[in-house]
Amino acid sequence: MGERWTMLILRECFRGHRRYEHFRTKLGIGSNVLNDRLRVLTEEGILDRLPYQERPVRHEYRLTKKGQDLYPVLLALMSWGDMYKNETPPVRLIHSTCGHEAQPQMTCSYCGERIAWREMAADIHPDAW
Repeated sequence: MGERWTMLILRECFRGHRRYEHFRTKLGIGSNVLNDRLRVLTEEGILDRLPYQERPVRHEYRLTKKGQDLYPVLLALMSWGDMYKNETPPVRLIHSTCGHEAQPQMTCSYCGERIAWREMAADIHPDAW
């Protein structure tokens, strides 16, 4: 996940793009690198590779449930970049349910309070490492 092209491919998937040629053109990525990243994302179960044309055979890539669950990770990275790397954030997120601009944030699933890192404690399972 920490590889640059992987995050950019996922960004395009979350924007609704699925086709190899779009990834290659939009990202300016070499075919060898794109093929490798798509292979890894498919092997890891983050993308499904599905045929959309028979002659010649062509495939598109769709986010799996596992891939969709990466959305909060990308939002967190985007938020960090907007805070520290951009004077004017390049993207505004609109919550389609209410129509307003949204600033995603982590909250406690129990009390609903916003989570700060100093307010979290890790209870590590004895067999974890």
